[in-house]
Amino acid sequence: MKQKAVLGVENSLTSQFWAAHEVNPESVAAIARTANVPEIVARLLAVRQVTPENALFFLTPSFRNHLPDPYILRDMEKAAERIAAAVINKEKIAVFGDYDVDGATSSAVMVRFLKMLDGDVIVRIPEREEGYGPGEKAMREFVEAGVSLTITVDCGTTAFEPLGFLTKQGKDVIVIDHHEPDVTLPDVYAVVNPKRLDEPTDNPCRQMAAVGVVFMTIVAVNRLLREKGYYANRTEPNLMQFLDLVALGTVCDVVALRGLNRLFVKSGLAAMAQRRNKGLCVLSDLAHIKEKPSAYHLGFVLGPRLNACGRIGEASLGTKLLCASDEAEAMEIARHLDELNTIRRQMCEDIYKQAIAQMERTTEADKIAFVCGKGWHSGVVGIIAGRLKERYNIPSLVMSQNEDELRGSGRSVAGVDLGAAVLAAKEKGILITGGGHAMAAGFSLKTEKADEFKNFLIDYFETHKHGQEQPADYRIDSVIDIGAVSGRLLETLNAMEPFGEGNPEPRFAIPDIAVSSARIVGSGHISCSFVGRNGKTRLRAIAFRAADSIIGCSLLNHKGALFHAAGYIRPDTFRGGDHVQFVIEDLALA
Repeated sequence: MKQKAVLGVENSLTSQFWAAHEVNPESVAAIARTANVPEIVARLLAVRQVTPENALFFLTPSFRNHLPDPYILRDMEKAAERIAAAVINKEKIAVFGDYDVDGATSSAVMVRFLKMLDGDVIVRIPEREEGYGPGEKAMREFVEAGVSLTITVDCGTTAFEPLGFLTKQGKDVIVIDHHEPDVTLPDVYAVVNPKRLDEPTDNPCRQMAAVGVVFMTIVAVNRLLREKGYYANRTEPNLMQFLDLVALGTVCDVVALRGLNRLFVKSGLAAMAQRRNKGLCVLSDLAHIKEKPSAYHLGFVLGPRLNACGRIGEASLGTKLLCASDEAEAMEIARHLDELNTIRRQMCEDIYKQAIAQMERTTEADKIAFVCGKGWHSGVVGIIAGRLKERYNIPSLVMSQNEDELRGSGRSVAGVDLGAAVLAAKEKGILITGGGHAMAAGFSLKTEKADEFKNFLIDYFETHKHGQEQPADYRIDSVIDIGAVSGRLLETLNAMEPFGEGNPEPRFAIPDIAVSSARIVGSGHISCSFVGRNGKTRLRAIAFRAADSIIGCSLLNHKGALFHAAGYIRPDTFRGGDHVQFVIEDLALA
């Protein structure tokens, strides 16, 4: 089939325009030679703007060759010296984290590391009702508990007053964070944040999740303690054991899986497969993960369960699970998290339907998703924002109304810095609170400011576009024949893993196929079988949550029509072995 028969079709069932990513054939050939990979992998790398020079780093990153000296980060040496001194002098240390997965993993890595050093450490995860970041109430509790050093992880960069209170009390504070900073930094002992305005923009740590910055910090502390002879009479901890948590937090915070983040996740998945963390083991078993863990499992299976406690339950449960040393305790927490996640999922479905109804009535649907509702649980608005972003491919903000105040969360798209926009709105006095990073942010505001905030964002996004604007079409990585979809191809594609933000799972178009059978399975999924023009080559396929969509109706009532299908090649876990299936994302009439 000629590519143009699929690429450029205008009869996609979801009214999307399909187009192929354009690549330079010479670059593809150079990547294939340099990295010794098949042509299809070289093409996928080129599509992701991987050059021949950094192809090997992308495919086979290693700590020996690619982990930078932690001291490249400002204040890192100062922070490491202070933490090491607190450990040596048996000071009481408090770790204060955020209530999402990045916060839970960041807290768990720091707490477990300090406890391995016999550190006197307590941990505090705020409930969502307390708001994001350190509050003065918690800081007063630290003072009363005799804490001399507070370490905030995944928060603190804009917590001026609460952290300033500790400083005035003569207590030291170290902020380890990755959120967008204000023009000034809080008055604390040290701020380790790769997004500090005085950090170089090409800093290799710049796109890290907080848990990655925490890992860099414990690498620095561990090296200092070694130099100071702290391990002369004790076993030095193997920091590689924390990489499963680093990978989990990195994937779940939806940072780009490029550079060092790729190194963390690739190595972390290997560490997770060794099943050393009791909490992750029991949670994986409850979630029925039987195969080798992948980034998909982190982001869509384990992550939501850990996030559930921060959204609708006791926020500290995630950190407790990841720090659990007793299997019975871990099982009890994991079961509770699994139950909370079930409740959360139903809650999300109800709110999502209401949000879609609001979007259908709005006039700004081509620019921004901006919806709110009374009674919407503030703990799940971020999930809804993410779904709206995926559905409409625009920055999406979802708010819960409580009396005269709105509390919300937003998710953004490539090239639109939502964190910077929220900070700008806060500085302008539109928001009460606000913070975040390029792809996600949280905020609160008075109800009467809603229209002003919406209009501000539309104007801000229009005047602060980063890089070349991406067209709102549907990009295909490659067109392949139905006969080429196989376990061997899937194994070849595995060289590209882990997939995620910045390295999306390859999307393929399969032309000229017919539906030989289709039926509804599970919760509204469509299971079907495709057959090629020769009538012999068959391929199992599934369209998730599609029963009531135009795609689902077309599959169920195909009437012998020929289609082009677009989607992903994945293992068929139901049949096992080297069987594969095609996950349908879109259809076009042939």
